[in-house]
Amino acid sequence: MTEKDSTEQYLDLPEAIGLDGIDLEKYIIATYIIKRAKGQNVNYLARFAAIEQSTGTWVRVPAETAEVRKHHVARVLGVYELPYYEYVVPKDIKERYYCIQIAFPIVNFRPQIPQLFTSVIGNISITHGLKLVDLAFPKEWLKGFKGPKFGLDGIRKLLKVPERPMLNNMVKPCTGHTAEVAADLVYKAAVGGCDVVKDDELISNPEFNTLEDRIVAVMEAVDRADSEKGEKTLYTINISNRLPDIFEYADKVIELGANAIMVNFVATGYAVLRKLAEDPSIKVPILGHMDFSGALMGGEWNGLSSILVLAKLPRICGADSVVVPAPYGKAEILDERYENILRALRFPFQHIKPTLPMPSGGITAGMVETAIKDAGKDILIGSGGGIHSHPDGPIAGAKAFRQAIDAVMQGLKVKDYAKEHKELGVALGVWGTGKTKLIE
Repeated sequence: MTEKDSTEQYLDLPEAIGLDGIDLEKYIIATYIIKRAKGQNVNYLARFAAIEQSTGTWVRVPAETAEVRKHHVARVLGVYELPYYEYVVPKDIKERYYCIQIAFPIVNFRPQIPQLFTSVIGNISITHGLKLVDLAFPKEWLKGFKGPKFGLDGIRKLLKVPERPMLNNMVKPCTGHTAEVAADLVYKAAVGGCDVVKDDELISNPEFNTLEDRIVAVMEAVDRADSEKGEKTLYTINISNRLPDIFEYADKVIELGANAIMVNFVATGYAVLRKLAEDPSIKVPILGHMDFSGALMGGEWNGLSSILVLAKLPRICGADSVVVPAPYGKAEILDERYENILRALRFPFQHIKPTLPMPSGGITAGMVETAIKDAGKDILIGSGGGIHSHPDGPIAGAKAFRQAIDAVMQGLKVKDYAKEHKELGVALGVWGTGKTKLIE
């Protein structure tokens, strides 16, 4: 047998050939964690998963030839046990834990999300104890995505805020209010110092507050606030809805003066976000909201990881900013996962621009110091109740946040700065600097 023959016999098999055995530019590499009963052979299960998600099924079929497998079968790069037993598995162990890497040929699917999901976490998503934790994309496949039009730097330029952290407010109450109430609340948050004011994700186009009525009323309020404070405000109106209405909504609100839009990208789908972002007629930033994400990433041993759901996927699909759960307020998320999300939204990623993270979820002015310490200045700090429930009203609530941001930018302690800034002092008096206390 020649050396070539010896090599060729393995090319149609999904064997563990390692990173050195493939051209990394021709594969998307998926990383999974899996737990199985003590006696199961995970090497076999990994090979089965690679076949199941590419060329084959539970039994070899005639048309799945060696040539087909050579070019199209997914390949197991590694199966790593944690801990990595070499000689014997302790008798008291009932479950064993693994990290598995499988490489999927990009020739199997073009640069698009539906077939990506179907390939890397399709049938195997119903496997007990399996979670997709990361994807590594080759440059060639990623070239098919344009990413954000504006991104972090573009939003800074648009708002003329070159350095400090930016401030966002969510309109509260979430829903049930009229367009006139929305306009009043947006005006107060904006004139108080918010750079961005967003619809709550729970309101889109109801009969009692239509998109047309709301965008006209709110943009008039935004113009008034901007002229008074001497700064620009973005208002992200929520256009999330069914197809094809969402695209008609985008055109309509922009025609009526919208300077930003918001999409619940998990609920509407990543492909919808991508189409909006890549539409040349949509020349305003897109804020991506994460509602419904817990259904995809909440399982310890199933679904997808937060780094994919909230960072890599919305970023390549074009979200200029993404709402992310912060570990300080009402949201439940580990510090390590939060750090991973922030990193994946902003780190160098081929030609894809950085996306602006918006930490949110029960954040108060007293948490600003910690938020900036943990995430740096390139964030859009999000607060809803922490602004609208300020004892002196939402204008004071927004001012309290801006004062906290000013303190940090000057290298001063927020508590000390609050002694000479009333709005901040009142906010700290109500909520302090600790974790949000939920309503009991």
